Amino acid sequence: MGTYIPDQNITSGLDVAIIGGGIAGLTLALGLLNRGIKPTIYERGRSFREIGAGIGFTPNAEWAMKVLNPKIHAAFKQVTVQNGTDWFVWMDGSQEDEALVHKMYLGERGFEGCARADFLDELVKSLPPDTVKFSKNLVEICDADGLAEVELKFSDGSKTSTNVVIGCDGIRSKVRQFVIGEGDNPAHHAHYTHKYAFRGLVPMDKAYAALGQEKTETRHMYLGPDAHALTFPVAGGKLLNVVAFVTDPNQWPDSEKFTLPATKADAVKAFERFNSTVKAIIDMLPDELSKWAVFDTFDYPAPNFIRGRVCISGDAAHAAAPYHGAGAGFAVEDAAVLAQLLSAVNEYTKSHDLEKREISKPGLIRKALKTYNTIRLERAHWLVETSRHIGEIYQGQNAEVGLDSTKCAREIDWRCRQIWHYDVDKMMRESKELFEKQLDIV
Repeated sequence: MGTYIPDQNITSGLDVAIIGGGIAGLTLALGLLNRGIKPTIYERGRSFREIGAGIGFTPNAEWAMKVLNPKIHAAFKQVTVQNGTDWFVWMDGSQEDEALVHKMYLGERGFEGCARADFLDELVKSLPPDTVKFSKNLVEICDADGLAEVELKFSDGSKTSTNVVIGCDGIRSKVRQFVIGEGDNPAHHAHYTHKYAFRGLVPMDKAYAALGQEKTETRHMYLGPDAHALTFPVAGGKLLNVVAFVTDPNQWPDSEKFTLPATKADAVKAFERFNSTVKAIIDMLPDELSKWAVFDTFDYPAPNFIRGRVCISGDAAHAAAPYHGAGAGFAVEDAAVLAQLLSAVNEYTKSHDLEKREISKPGLIRKALKTYNTIRLERAHWLVETSRHIGEIYQGQNAEVGLDSTKCAREIDWRCRQIWHYDVDKMMRESKELFEKQLDIV
């Protein structure tokens, strides 16, 4: 894990269980450590792993990283690639004349990309060595009113108890099922959006030779009929990340696997109505590919992100299609709120006689999670909604917009600004004020 340097002395009497060791779980853990709370991460895998190739973070997410724990932002910048130009460019990929649809300034070093695994590896270096328990597949949660702590059971037969449970366990979330409730509820999990993606990493010298400097040094999105493609540099500028999305009228054929084998010929056929630039991008992909199903929670959103002393965060709460590149960033926003509120619980517990205040630690935690739910629910659901809609716009499937450049640009602009320009500091202030209001703190 590298050399661990503690953020500060751990003085917490608060036990926090984080289910899932992906980006959502690790960033939350680092945010708690930054506030003197040492969590335990329960990861079902035998090691840390991240699926997918490249990832980027929008300006709001980068600010939330700094608020959560500056080490997170430093880790991201350690592995990211500085854009050659700080613009995000949208092109009509169906027109040979390279028609510009929209162009947005990202801010200095804004919306940069990296390889997911590289970022995860860098985050792990800041974790205390005994923070994570691997091969812990959660099978049961018990949070009855009479219990002093929440009880967890795992598939290996082990059990533990904790003050609060945060589900960061992705689109297959067991914690989400508990939060939503018993029974056969379609909201228990994410559903196939009838779109999938071909992903690939192209050596930059090969990409540069085919596309030139302008199209390889920053983010480009190519819109077109029933498909769209995104490119941006990763791995220190040595690779061009390619994600090519395709509409699929069929059901996803495998209930267990989200990736299936494919070939470059499949991708070539999907993009046969695009211009020579996009065809050149697709042609650089390897002959053997995988196609990645896009799942989201748009059709069956969670009515709440909390149940008692248990809550969900990131994809477990609000899995969104990746077309805005904002899902992981919203998980960091979630984590910032949760870390602040759990820190407030910890500080309140240490500085007040709870019996005199006529409130218990479980009661404080429930109020904290209720605050989290109020602050995050609407914005998170909106991300799921706008991600679904912008994907349709990118593929000319919105009847009112089509592939009209002016209409597409208008939709892209306001939706991106809602994400990028979010006031994270205001979110943190409102979280603090709402929690204190619940406790009648003047």
